Amino acid sequence: MTEISRLPGPVMDLWEWQYQGSCRQTGDEVFFHPEGERGSNRRRRDQAAKTVCQSCPVIQQCREHALRVREPYGVWGGLTEDERTAILTAQEAGGLSNAV
Repeated sequence: MTEISRLPGPVMDLWEWQYQGSCRQTGDEVFFHPEGERGSNRRRRDQAAKTVCQSCPVIQQCREHALRVREPYGVWGGLTEDERTAILTAQEAGGLSNAV
């Protein structure tokens, strides 16, 4: 008999949390900055995205995903690109496996 315990689960199970994200009701432009956006405009847009994330039922899964795959752009799990970079840098410097 074939041993199936080592086989990966259904792919849908890995991504299904995304269907529950509060961001699905909001346009991508809130979470991803246009080229060249700086200063107060970027801070306001980032804050608007974080506000959506605050009440999201899957914020933790989203944050873990973004850190695990090193999402390079946008606000994910309530974290900006710079915030994710800082967490990952701290993890690497301290040898931490998970500072989420």
